Amino acid sequence: MILFLASGFYSGKLPKAPGTWGSLVGIIIYKLFYPLPTSLFLLTLVGIIALSIWVSDEAARALGQKDPRIIVIDEIAGMLVTLALHVPTVSTLVIGFLLFRLFDVWKPFPCRSLEKLPGGWGIVLDDVMAGMYANIGLWFLKWMMAL
Repeated sequence: MILFLASGFYSGKLPKAPGTWGSLVGIIIYKLFYPLPTSLFLLTLVGIIALSIWVSDEAARALGQKDPRIIVIDEIAGMLVTLALHVPTVSTLVIGFLLFRLFDVWKPFPCRSLEKLPGGWGIVLDDVMAGMYANIGLWFLKWMMAL
């Protein structure tokens, strides 16, 4: 069950770009949780981040690696943070996805530093921070371009 969750329902086992596939799973999950009232959505988001930290830690330990590519639950959490409090229109989902992938790969400060945290903390929190950057970027673009 741990590897099933950690791999984003096995999307992390796909041969190319597992983080990208995990991010797409994050969009699907966002669409499922979006209808919740804002306070319940945010509480659920915190719970998913906490679960992601624990699951990532357990999966990494089981696989004997610091941050195995198969683990994409961190991308799912990061994508949920990216889209948090945004209406899931097609343009928002596409631009949010692109921004998250940009920040996840680029790893601006302090994302790269957060990767150095032990276990699941390091696996997940850099993606959560990338999601925060992407969320702010999405608000900025919406403001600039009236998306």
